[in-house]
Amino acid sequence: MTYYLYHIPGKKIGVTRDLKYRVEEQQGYNEGEYDVILSTDDIGIISEAEISLQKAYGYKIDETPYNELKFNNMNINITEQTTTFPCPTNKLKGQLMDNIGMTWETEHGDCLVTAKSIDWIMNNVVTSKYNPERCYVYNKAFARFYDNNNVHDQYNGKTRSGGIMTDHRQNGEASQFDLIREWADKRGLYDNGDTKTQALKLTEEVGETCRAILKEDYEEITDGIGDCVVVLTNLAELHGVSIEECVEKAYNEIKNRKGKMSNGTYVKQ
Repeated sequence: MTYYLYHIPGKKIGVTRDLKYRVEEQQGYNEGEYDVILSTDDIGIISEAEISLQKAYGYKIDETPYNELKFNNMNINITEQTTTFPCPTNKLKGQLMDNIGMTWETEHGDCLVTAKSIDWIMNNVVTSKYNPERCYVYNKAFARFYDNNNVHDQYNGKTRSGGIMTDHRQNGEASQFDLIREWADKRGLYDNGDTKTQALKLTEEVGETCRAILKEDYEEITDGIGDCVVVLTNLAELHGVSIEECVEKAYNEIKNRKGKMSNGTYVKQ
């Protein structure tokens, strides 16, 4: 069997056994838009080269080397949008538990079955309306969860006790949101908190901000807005997404919205 180490400039370095399917059909690149760096039948060499070059180019480093991956033991069906499981929803968890460590490739990234990812799958799985004996998850959402969550004991080379921590560092520098997440993670908020308590905390902070606005207290208003952002950052993380993604989605929805001002508020048409 031949393994291919490929490079999509500016995007990623990866390994596949089928270039046409993985890189062209799944990821949408044409010949000339990616390079084959190495081809060999030695899975150990290709796995070592992949990790080494990912580090050298500054790309995301695979947590599990290619030669340690466990490949598809379930007869799943992968499309651009979804991964479909060959069983009804009420039997899916057992099948997944029997396939801990299984991985598969999607256009949005590699997916991995672990105890934590099983929880996410069971909370987000959808029964097929065409066949109740089949169910599916959306690949982009699952890949986003995997990116945002520490499904192993290591995350970007940092040992942790578990929980969630998104890291959007570029050139080694943390964003303000990263610092918030690190602060929360060190205090166990992601291990022991939940979305309900954070939602209640948000209403408390919004209430304090509103009282500060009524008092026209500049410092308290500023503090209140900041406190709301902190809580929203942690609420998003506990929900399995990043605050950056939430903001981007909201902006994309409003950027072309038409409307007018009414009583100090912009009202959409």
